[in-house]
Amino acid sequence: MIDVAQEVLAAEARIRPHIRETPVEESPVLGRTSGARVFLKLENFQLTGSFKLRGAMSKLLALTPEQRQRGVVAASSGNFGAAVAHGVRTLGIRGVVFVPEDASPAKVDAIRERGVEVHQEAGDCVLAEAQARRFGEEHGLTYLSPYNDPQVVGGQGTIGVELARQLEGVDAVYIALGGGGLISGIAGYLKSIDDSIEIVACSPIHSKVMHESVAAGRILDLESQPTLSDGTAGGVEPGAITLDLCQRLVDRYLLVSEDDIRNAMRLIIGHHHVMIEGAAGVAVAGFLQDAERLGEQLADRRVAIILCGANIALPTLREVL
Repeated sequence: MIDVAQEVLAAEARIRPHIRETPVEESPVLGRTSGARVFLKLENFQLTGSFKLRGAMSKLLALTPEQRQRGVVAASSGNFGAAVAHGVRTLGIRGVVFVPEDASPAKVDAIRERGVEVHQEAGDCVLAEAQARRFGEEHGLTYLSPYNDPQVVGGQGTIGVELARQLEGVDAVYIALGGGGLISGIAGYLKSIDDSIEIVACSPIHSKVMHESVAAGRILDLESQPTLSDGTAGGVEPGAITLDLCQRLVDRYLLVSEDDIRNAMRLIIGHHHVMIEGAAGVAVAGFLQDAERLGEQLADRRVAIILCGANIALPTLREVL
């Protein structure tokens, strides 16, 4: 069984010089909707504009000298690819990134701008992951998974280390759920400190593979529809370690609609004057759903919401606004 808290602390020691400690900001507008004190963890301010840098740097810095010399290959719908590209450029490692053909053009451009080799593959992110693994085996490159790796999970979980340092007495944390690496890392660390902290996973109705997989007890092969939350969209790799971690560490699962995501994004952009992408809107939408459903039960609770990224294409932003 993976000791997530131990992986997080090891990752924290590795990556601290290479990442930004992102701020926490209280949200009066979200507090008024619920009576809770609501705090936003602004991971949208992270270098590369997404939490994914934490996991990528954790894995890259854990490579052996021989692995670094040969290079790495990754698969990504965008943010992890940009994080890997940033990391390999920083460390002087060769990098190749596979992306699904429907990946956000803005995110693909962000990968290419950092100078790595990009391959676009037909199908969703699971097929891109499979192709990246084959490419790595054929060319002697180490494969980097965006979520299916203890050191990547540990890197993402360093957000929990910062939250524990920045906020006292958190009762619940709302986190977008895709492949499960982010929520597993944060939950594993925070629950090692205080098991009573409630971890709430939020998924878009249009792409809910891990949500349904947890309910079924196995990784399901489900089709995803287009969603504003492209950062959490697509399938989950068979055998992913995050299925068990989510089953053990996540307390509740919520589904939100595209309208919910859109409204949540407008609320944060309008009231906090910061950019967020669809996946960050998913976590906010999940909290708003609870605020409407639970009402006074949230009063006086201290809640954190992870704004996981800011990378959104301009045409999508226009449509949202």
